[in-house]
Amino acid sequence: MHRVQTIRDHHSRAHSPGKVVHTAHAAPHAPSGGALSSSVLVLNRLYMAVHIVNVRRAFCLLFREIAEVIHLEEGQFANYSFQTWQEISELRADFKQPHEDWIRAVGFEIQVPRVIRLLMYDRLPKQHLHLNRRNVLARDEHTCQYCGRHYPTHQLSLDHVVPRSRGGETTWENVVCACLGCNIQKGGRTPHEARMKLVRHPARPKRNPLLALKLNNPKYEIWRTWLDGVYWEIGTRD
Repeated sequence: MHRVQTIRDHHSRAHSPGKVVHTAHAAPHAPSGGALSSSVLVLNRLYMAVHIVNVRRAFCLLFREIAEVIHLEEGQFANYSFQTWQEISELRADFKQPHEDWIRAVGFEIQVPRVIRLLMYDRLPKQHLHLNRRNVLARDEHTCQYCGRHYPTHQLSLDHVVPRSRGGETTWENVVCACLGCNIQKGGRTPHEARMKLVRHPARPKRNPLLALKLNNPKYEIWRTWLDGVYWEIGTRD
């Protein structure tokens, strides 16, 4: 039997995992891409978000009994071991929903969980958000802050609004995402000198920009229960 807890008390109660029955099935595997390219939120033992991993890593933790699945069912959160999650997946296989991901393993099909919980880990990430290329591009939504066009990652660069040669600092308020063409056009000048206008003035993000992008995807809506108000940086392995 799986365990159920309400949304209101999932932060305050830390359940001791019940006995897990070992399964003879092999861990799920599938070709790269598709469902395996999605992400899984990892909670610590106290139901606090600590990491984001890819599907392969999540199933590895479940199969090794290091973690359990946390799944929302009719307003309540249910806890599943790898085996019980496999059994539930078999019952749900004929009733798949649009935003669900599924992978086929040896002899069975299993739903990709959106959230897992580590059974013996209590720590939290450091309360710090790194100013780096990935986070700046995520904050600016991969949009050049001068021409306003959206570009793939390899066609974008970072630009100091006030050039470093003019005393500009590397801060959230002075670094923006810029396409290669606009960066070259601006050169070592300020936007005013180059007669270029910023789409919006840069600022320190109010929340982790990478998480904000994830939460815009409907299939990660359940993450909001644990991530609303989260500012610190959660590492990713996907």
